[in-house]
Amino acid sequence: MKGDVRGTLTEVAYSTGWTAVRRMPAPMVRRLFTTAADQAWRRRGKGVRQFERNLARVRPDATPEQLRELSRAGMRSYLRYWSEAFRLPDLTPERIVSSFVMDDQHNLADGLATGRGVVVSLPHMGNWDHAGAWATLQHTQVVSVAERLQPEGLYERFLDYRRALGMEILPLTGAEPPFRTLMSRLRDGGLVALLGDRDLTRAGVPVQMFGETTQLPAGPAALAVSTGAVLITATLWYDPTHSRGRMHPPIEVPAHGTKQDKILAMTQATADRFAEGIRQHPQDWHMLQRLWLSDLDPTAERP
Repeated sequence: MKGDVRGTLTEVAYSTGWTAVRRMPAPMVRRLFTTAADQAWRRRGKGVRQFERNLARVRPDATPEQLRELSRAGMRSYLRYWSEAFRLPDLTPERIVSSFVMDDQHNLADGLATGRGVVVSLPHMGNWDHAGAWATLQHTQVVSVAERLQPEGLYERFLDYRRALGMEILPLTGAEPPFRTLMSRLRDGGLVALLGDRDLTRAGVPVQMFGETTQLPAGPAALAVSTGAVLITATLWYDPTHSRGRMHPPIEVPAHGTKQDKILAMTQATADRFAEGIRQHPQDWHMLQRLWLSDLDPTAERP
């Protein structure tokens, strides 16, 4: 019963925020969410402390003071994502396109031109919803997968939100497994975009990232190997006025080895591309969770 009440309150809070923020002037929203980010940063709760441990891997030479400032910028970036997410469905298609800048988008266009389909794997950086809406308007409909949230009403709201942006969203659980549908879309020459920077389950693929072992999802590489689709990584960030991104060059399927060998090699290449983008824009990598396997050991707590 207590869990039901908590879930209902969470849903009401998000619904109220979604409605209220969409009615407020944009400068007021930016100030409100910047203030909220600074308050969360000053409290230095569990998520902020983990964020700083993650950033220490990205910037190993940074002083504690520099890491604190970087985490402050990161919290502002994270809350900027939420402030823009609430308002994104109200933007016109023209505004969605003009407020997003994608570098090297020819890599995506060339991949789609092959007719083999494209899988884009991206980390939790910048505004991935804006990137998906932009790609749908500029290239072709994005197909993605959403993890089921609790409460159910909140999950349905996020589904409706992303579908309103023109994307096709498949549930990760609670329905037919999405892998076959994703393969079908790719074989029709479609565009699949998947968040790919964290999978600490038994299904995760071990990779080296910033000098330590973590696990990334096997899905993007497995789809490319199984269907012949082009695998591309994208990294995202903010500048003062725009959401931005880069489409990195395709990751080729190795010519030799077993299917599992190919998935391992391509997932490691994905980790390398992610690291390149994160190193350039660490404050826009919204990873407030444990990522490296060493952090799963409670005796290995870092300062």
